[in-house]
Amino acid sequence: MPDLMLLRHAKSDWKARYGTDQDRPLNNRGIRSARVVGEFVARNGLTPELVLASPAVRTQTTAELAAEAGGWNSPIEVVPRLYGADHVDVLELVREVTGVERLMVVGHEPTMSGVLEYLTGHRIRVTTATLAYMRPGFGSWSDLARGTARLELLIRPRLLLG
Repeated sequence: MPDLMLLRHAKSDWKARYGTDQDRPLNNRGIRSARVVGEFVARNGLTPELVLASPAVRTQTTAELAAEAGGWNSPIEVVPRLYGADHVDVLELVREVTGVERLMVVGHEPTMSGVLEYLTGHRIRVTTATLAYMRPGFGSWSDLARGTARLELLIRPRLLLG
């Protein structure tokens, strides 16, 4: 049975010099948060087999730092359509996944909250670097539908940083 994790990108640096919104980097707090979440994932045996990330610098960096800190060997696939996506777009993308039992999607708000609400029925605001781990009640990604997942874990980095 597949497991789905949603990870919102870590805190970005609005004061940094960058070109477009997609180029905005993480700030120092975001870097620490991405790393601590990556360590948490590995320590709890939740390492994804595949990570799908938006092409924004802040999402790619979040995924890369989490993987590095957690020692994951998971491929990180940059998916252009995740930038500016809504929850329907993310669900369509996930339904296309094959051969993967544990998937992580790294993206933006309000999309991550929308996916979480659609799948679990829980209306929860997904703050920066928050990890939502769901155990879907279906056999394959293509069976993904409203209310088919159970929220197992919601981790905010501030809980891990102390």
